[in-house]
Amino acid sequence: MDINDVVVGSVSERMQNDHRNLLSVKNKKIKKPRFAFQTKSQVDILDDGYRWRKYGQKAVKNNNYPRSYYRCTHEGCNVKKQVQRLSKDETVVVTTYEGMHTHPIQKPNDNFEQILHQMHIFPNPPCHLIN
Repeated sequence: MDINDVVVGSVSERMQNDHRNLLSVKNKKIKKPRFAFQTKSQVDILDDGYRWRKYGQKAVKNNNYPRSYYRCTHEGCNVKKQVQRLSKDETVVVTTYEGMHTHPIQKPNDNFEQILHQMHIFPNPPCHLIN
């Protein structure tokens, strides 16, 4: 083995590693922005002006209330939301939105402005809500 074999071998290995790294970056999911709102409400579903389709529900650890999962029904819009009540305070509904709508509000609502005044906005959902 001479010095040229070592250099060529290390370059080849480096290129293979770079290729693997590029593939792993391509396969990683891009995280969508998430926003969580806490609202005092008697009902779980608040009218936010968009149309939603429920696609799932599951029991959550240490919470008597299930978490419901929704998708925006507008074609091509990939926004999802999760809705659940707080176990510590059943009057509070936590709604977590994932993604940004690609379209205007589908059904304008005069009451939406009142809902916004009641909400507490968190840039990321509290840790105890992510399971």
